Amino acid sequence: MKDQNCAYCMEGELVAAFGIKICELETSKVYLFKEQSHPGRVIVAHKKHVSEIVELTPEERAAYMEDIAKVAQAMHELFHPDKVNYGAYGDTGHHLHFHLVPKYKDQYEWGGVFAMNPGEKKLTDEEYDEMVKRYQEKLVGGVNN
Repeated sequence: MKDQNCAYCMEGELVAAFGIKICELETSKVYLFKEQSHPGRVIVAHKKHVSEIVELTPEERAAYMEDIAKVAQAMHELFHPDKVNYGAYGDTGHHLHFHLVPKYKDQYEWGGVFAMNPGEKKLTDEEYDEMVKRYQEKLVGGVNN
């Protein structure tokens, strides 16, 4: 089921307002978050339009967590954060997704909750392309899908 008003279901212009698609994994779509105050920040959105993790079967939930772990591993290999913060909110956008936010000791927002969209750091198109390419190489061997 797709929700016609959902950025993650419909992609295109809706998701392009805040993210750039990196790839699809078994159960999820991975997006580079355009606001890059935390270099390498991504979103891992489930392919099904569900609001809550409890709406997935145990098998779907386990597979989704494997996708999240795979993305976190790539993030650790590419950006070497001291900690990855995981946030799943969606009070107004009811599509299950996790923000994976790399954090570094004594740097921006260390020791606190990450801002949803601080609007402080945008990249050039070339920088976004390079970051997407690096993730694609780790997650799907460089294949863009």
